[in-house]
Amino acid sequence: MIQPPLLFSGTSNRQLADEIAKRMQTRVGNALVDRFKNDECRIEIRENVRGAEVFVVQSLCRSPHGATVNDSVMELLLIIDALRRASANRITAVIPYYGYAKQDKKTKGREPISAKLVANMIERAGAERIVTLDLHAAQIQGFFDIPVDNLMAAPTLCNYLKQMKLEGDRVVVVSPDAGGVPRAETFAKRLKSTLAVIIKRRPEPDVSEVTHIVGDVQGKIAVVVDDMISTGGTLVKAAEALRKRGATDVYTLATHGIFAGDAIAQFEKSEINRVIVTNTIPRTIDSAKVEHLEIAQILADAIKRITANRSVSELFAADDAETPAPPAGKLEEPSPINTTTLTAVPAAVAAS
Repeated sequence: MIQPPLLFSGTSNRQLADEIAKRMQTRVGNALVDRFKNDECRIEIRENVRGAEVFVVQSLCRSPHGATVNDSVMELLLIIDALRRASANRITAVIPYYGYAKQDKKTKGREPISAKLVANMIERAGAERIVTLDLHAAQIQGFFDIPVDNLMAAPTLCNYLKQMKLEGDRVVVVSPDAGGVPRAETFAKRLKSTLAVIIKRRPEPDVSEVTHIVGDVQGKIAVVVDDMISTGGTLVKAAEALRKRGATDVYTLATHGIFAGDAIAQFEKSEINRVIVTNTIPRTIDSAKVEHLEIAQILADAIKRITANRSVSELFAADDAETPAPPAGKLEEPSPINTTTLTAVPAAVAAS
């Protein structure tokens, strides 16, 4: 008989951990996650875990109580270490949002590869498996020498769009950059819609400029798909460009809603109709334009399958068998404010 797994959680997204436990018809384990008076993390596991299958739920993000991303990392490491020293049989780190994911490579000399360092620390602490959602870069899976299940939020997001009747020929799925084309293709296939790509450049970190749009958006509802929303600048500028090209409405979807800085204020003043994200990162600011979707069911199903030694990829197998998305359509003319020709753009997109 398979013993039910034990769930524990840090403070970064306790609400999501409770939702996962509810869907698994269990509870979050009893543990003290607090701070000493000198601001060091204080961890104490307050129930027996000897020989148990244990899952630790912790997003590497700011908590609703003001703890930083670094606090969340430290909490995860110490909880894993405490469980290992308490003789847990196998420890799986469930990381809905993997912080430091954008720092997955060196962009200039004398920079760290922070995503790799975080992976090393989690593995060294004692995690034997990782469950996460929509990593910013797929190669981060290779930073670990233990199994990594990189789940997709696409089924949840696409179901929402279908309920809103946002599917078919009247919708065009838009990738905000060339690197996100595979993700956008997945959404276009599920929605049976066409595909467009925004070509942009980044003159400096967290700043982007839209240069061209590849694909036909005239008279269609544009659904911009990304893995995360940080400052929101990219999506706001993308919405402006799409409206100028004739898109009737603009919706933006992302798995992780970070909303750093004045992102919410930018969305409130933007051309975007609605911003849809999942609750991998807890909601801290309310906005009429922002909607959070529940992602606990996918994580609960993955945990059940891991516990039963069943395939996790089967969760998405049926969707992958669907027919491919229609072709992208014609190449639009460049913006009047930009005189650069488009001759090299298709090759750049294909190379991605």
